[in-house]
Amino acid sequence: MKQKVVTIGEVLMRLTVPDYKRLFQTVNFDVTFGGSEANVGVSLAHFGLDSTHITALPDHNLGERVERFLKLNGVSGEGIVRKEGRLGVYYLETGAMQRPSRIVYDRFDSTFVHLKEDEVNWEVVFKDASWFHYSGITPAISQNAADITLRALKEAKKRGVTTSGDINYRRNLWQYGKQPLDIMPGLVELTDVVIGGRVDLENCLGIQDEDWQANCDKVLKKYTHIKAFSKTVRNAMTASRNELSGLLYTDGKLYTSKNYDMKNIVDRIGGGDAFMAGLIYGFLNLDPQETVEFGVAASVLKHSTIGDVNLSSKEEVEELVKGDNVGRLLR
Repeated sequence: MKQKVVTIGEVLMRLTVPDYKRLFQTVNFDVTFGGSEANVGVSLAHFGLDSTHITALPDHNLGERVERFLKLNGVSGEGIVRKEGRLGVYYLETGAMQRPSRIVYDRFDSTFVHLKEDEVNWEVVFKDASWFHYSGITPAISQNAADITLRALKEAKKRGVTTSGDINYRRNLWQYGKQPLDIMPGLVELTDVVIGGRVDLENCLGIQDEDWQANCDKVLKKYTHIKAFSKTVRNAMTASRNELSGLLYTDGKLYTSKNYDMKNIVDRIGGGDAFMAGLIYGFLNLDPQETVEFGVAASVLKHSTIGDVNLSSKEEVEELVKGDNVGRLLR
């Protein structure tokens, strides 16, 4: 039986300004779809795992387009709820050289923020599941979204499913009267693997230390059930050139990946989600050092692909980890 991973979160339509233009210059956009957790699910499907994504989509042709996008990328429709409403949108202005990329969100009052717990068939969604993943973005957008994330975690834990959370802090999203410290600690109580940097741990869990490993030790004293922490380490020289590596802290040991120099980045959106997907695959199949190497290699390959999602196969990631076929013309 194939391993099955369940994710939850909003799927957005991404409108990208083409040809490195500014948003105020363009008269057309390139269209694709994505969302932090859905990006993870798509990547895992391309690694050969069964993938189910819990979300709500508008009950019209645009919602149908998103559902087909997910299914074409190997994600099951079991967790998709179709209902009245609108699809969230974000606009991407791709940076170049010293000019950074910029994002403008238009996601207020989307269909997903109104998704209710009793609209999801939890038995079907979690049947034969091995892993459940969420991010800190979903509980940041509405009370409903926070509630359904907590419900999903409870459904996962009562079935013995391993859980992970990328507790990425997005200051501009917490606009419904709650702060991260009101919500995130309750989610982390049910989370086995935590992804987050110093800023995320400080704002979401109230843990403050300049040293990331010291932060992890402090979190473990409070949340003794956590099995692992991880994060990427990015050095952005320009919008077009970054260095990337990864850290994994588990069983009292720190594992560090090789460092990659990415000189001509095509699209960095979704790089962290590709790393997360690589970690999940690794936790299910590899040892800790192999896991962090696989995760970072997956993220590096995502930077070469246009769109939110990583379309690389497991074999392509393994080739990069080994240093095989880098930059070659394969026939």
